[in-house]
Formats: sequence, structure tokens, C-alpha cells
Amino acid sequence: MTAPRALVAADREGIVPFGEYETWYRITGELRPDRTPLVTLHGGPGCTHDYLLTMADLAERTGRAVIHYDQLGNGRSTHLPEEGADFWTVELFLAELDNLLESLGITDDYHLLGQSWGGMLGAEHAVRRPAGLRSLTIADSPASMELWVAEANRLRALLPPEAQATLLAHEADETYDHPDYLKAVQVFYDRHVCRVVPNPPEVTASFAALETDPTVYGTMNGPNEFHVLGTLRSWSIIDRLDRIAVPTQLISGAHDEATPACVQPFADAIPDVRWDVLPESSHLPHVEERDDFMTLLAGFLATVDERVAR
Repeated sequence: MTAPRALVAADREGIVPFGEYETWYRITGELRPDRTPLVTLHGGPGCTHDYLLTMADLAERTGRAVIHYDQLGNGRSTHLPEEGADFWTVELFLAELDNLLESLGITDDYHLLGQSWGGMLGAEHAVRRPAGLRSLTIADSPASMELWVAEANRLRALLPPEAQATLLAHEADETYDHPDYLKAVQVFYDRHVCRVVPNPPEVTASFAALETDPTVYGTMNGPNEFHVLGTLRSWSIIDRLDRIAVPTQLISGAHDEATPACVQPFADAIPDVRWDVLPESSHLPHVEERDDFMTLLAGFLATVDERVAR
């Protein structure tokens, strides 16, 4: 595991209007015409950018700008706790991403990285074949929620019997905020979400933000990573993956809740794809094996840049 160390500071932060709402962003490094920027999409849905802040390492390593933002409903962007399931849609977050790219003036040249739900969103963006998209990195994401739930159930069946019994009892009573239930959930998270324990501050910050306002996560996903009751429960992109026309990097961890079965459809159907598995990681290899992850990603982006320049 990577030892905790300092995060790279932002060079610029700001707000872009999104209809009547606001999207907060930060940029590390300089937006410049000779270095294609990397836009990062955080997970959840309903987390914040914080746990992805290690991605800013790429600004120092490659000289390219790295862009983070908080998706609508989360973090420093507009919160809308009164909105229901019909508001929180994949199309909403696709429109927000398009708006951000346009507002920052990078629609004609950008790399995209999505982690977990962010990878799902990134794939949804890529199947539309936007002209300026140069590459896609899908990190720790499932190609369908049916696969995700099936694999989550398989993994939780491997938890200690007492943890399994606690989970089942409280799920039957829908007492998802009971301390015993949360403790049992943490057993799963320590195995399959982040194996750096205690979690680094940036990871803790995202979990804390999620707890403060669970609107988006609770509506689209459910109470936790493996008990999926929300509007995404039937989501799939498997039958559309052959439309992705850019070089694509898949990254996952050997202990990831996004198991090989979850990721395999991406590898099978995307025409130009490669897949790397980091052996000591679970769901956050950019935190758990930070240097190896950044080396892998930097090499992929450089290869794509060279191809585009020819």
C-alpha cells in the first residue's frame, strides 16, 4: 500500500452556472493548448471529488491540467435535498458534464477518467462519441448494476458469519442507520472499498459529505455499496459499449468490489481497450497503490497523446 502523503494543491477553483444551479470545480496545473487536460468524474453517485484528489499527481508528472468537480447535489455544488427520483438521472449528469466542458473551453480536446459511478457516467458520455474526447479511463466500475449486485452478494457471503447475520437482520427491518449495521458494513468496506485503514483524510472527507447529504446516493444507489435499491438498479451499458471509439484504459483492484465479472464486458466489447489489475488494491487503487496507478495512467495518456499528434 502507498504511504499517505500530501496532496497536490489546486491552482484554481471556481463555479460554473448549470441552468439555475452551480457546479464547483478545481483545476490543478495550467490549461494549455499543448497538453490535453484530464477531467475526473467521482463516484457515488453522490460522493464528492475529495477522494479522487490523488489524481492531481498527474499535473506534476505530465504537465497536463487535472480537473475535479463536485457533481450536482454534492460537495460544493448546489444541493437539492427536496428533489425526487425523477430529477436524479444519468441524463442530468451527462448534461452537467457537457456544460462544464463547454464552460472551461475544452470541448475540443480532453481526456476523461471516471471512478466507480464516474466510470459508468464516463462510458455513457463516450458512447455518444463526442468529437473532443481523446481517451477514456474506467476505474473500478461495473458495466451493469445486475453484475454489481450479483458480485456484491457473492463477496458479502464471504464475510464472517456474524457480520452476514447482522446485515440480513437490519436489512429486513430497514434499520440501515443502526450502529451494529454500520459496523458490519464497515467490515465489507475494509475488505473491498479501501484497504488503507484508517482511511486517508481525503477518503474520509468524501464519506463524511455523503453522510451529511445522502440525497443522490440514497436515491440512485441505496443505503450502501452492496444493498442497491435505487434508480440505477437496472442500469446497463453492455449493449452499447461497441460505440466507444476512443482508446480506453480499464483499471481495477484485485480485491475490488468491482470484480472481474463486473469489468469483463468493457474488455470484451470496447474496440480499443486494455485492462490492468493492481494486486494490493480494492476499490480505490489510486489511493491504495498510488504510485503504480499514476505511472500506469500517465503512460496510457502519453501513448494516446502521441497517437493524436501523428
